[in-house]
Amino acid sequence: MGFFERTVGVASAMVQATSKQGWITIGVAGTLLIGFWVLRRLLTRLITAVCYKMASRTKTSLDNHLIEAFTKPLEWFFALLGLYLALNYLSLKPAADAFISNVFRTGVILLISAGLYNFAGSFEALSEEYEELFGAKVDKILVPFLSKVLKFVIIALAVTVIAQEWDYKIDGLIAGLGLGGLAISLAAKDALANVFGGIVIITDKPFSIGDWIQTPSVEGTVEDISFRSTKVRTFTQALVTVPNSTLASEPITNWSRMGKRRVMFKLGLTYGTSRTQIREFVSAVERLLTSHPEVDQETIVVRFDGFGESSLDILIQFFVKPTALADYARVREDINLEIMALMEEQGLSVAFPSRSLYFETPATVTPMRPPVAEAEPIKKD
Repeated sequence: MGFFERTVGVASAMVQATSKQGWITIGVAGTLLIGFWVLRRLLTRLITAVCYKMASRTKTSLDNHLIEAFTKPLEWFFALLGLYLALNYLSLKPAADAFISNVFRTGVILLISAGLYNFAGSFEALSEEYEELFGAKVDKILVPFLSKVLKFVIIALAVTVIAQEWDYKIDGLIAGLGLGGLAISLAAKDALANVFGGIVIITDKPFSIGDWIQTPSVEGTVEDISFRSTKVRTFTQALVTVPNSTLASEPITNWSRMGKRRVMFKLGLTYGTSRTQIREFVSAVERLLTSHPEVDQETIVVRFDGFGESSLDILIQFFVKPTALADYARVREDINLEIMALMEEQGLSVAFPSRSLYFETPATVTPMRPPVAEAEPIKKD
């Protein structure tokens, strides 16, 4: 018997019950229905208050999130329970009672699934609390990915259980999916490649949400990863969606995981700088970098590098501890200003690109004489 026929049977049974049992029975059933509908929020508050009181004794908020996830489904459960009790009180036919029981069990399954679905969405907050309690870092990519997987599993299980509750045979459907798996995989090979690419990214963990990455196809900050793609926010604030299969097959540079950041440049002094001045300047810059609190002391190189076309080049290379762009720029600016102060103290100048021309045979230059004005002839009277 189909769903439509069962619904019609229940409706006819209720009509028959109206004529047989009288208005008193209908009144009691209506009272049950209206009573549970009116009191559903009060009952939910009472139960959640007791649960919150018990949860306050624990150190974790896992139980609090669980209570919040099931608060709304619990409220609808009381409304569904009132409807179920009201219909059962009417003493309908066995077929109608069986149909009502199936509807009630289906509603309970849906409400439990809704609560678990809501709870799966609170994993991000739970991961932050886990880091605070245990000091262990939780991957920010794994949390939303795991949440989405669990939501999909919950929906699939709910559909399967409800189908079995209504005596639908899912064995044939599963077998059909198995036989059609090859056709589906061929038709959706790109989608499957993206899913496996996402799994590779999750397992290898080349980056996390919030990291600054650079690949041949995109550069920016990772915002989200899903089954199909990864979203990257570029520095121009554009949102780029990259397929996981593409991202998993490319070399990925994660700038956010730098332990330190390198600074290297050449400072060109004028050729009029003496050897003594160069030695003193090199030693002063090295002392400056060694004493700076935000400069990594492992690798500091300050040396007279060579003779440039128009300058005496000083090689300066070191690493700064801050890796964020703003902090890195701040430390580099501070060091540059200190180097300028050292140059001013020693009277050194930065060389500008210039060329000197020498003539093998000195050129003869004839001095130009100013033109002599011709005397005007004397006029005779």
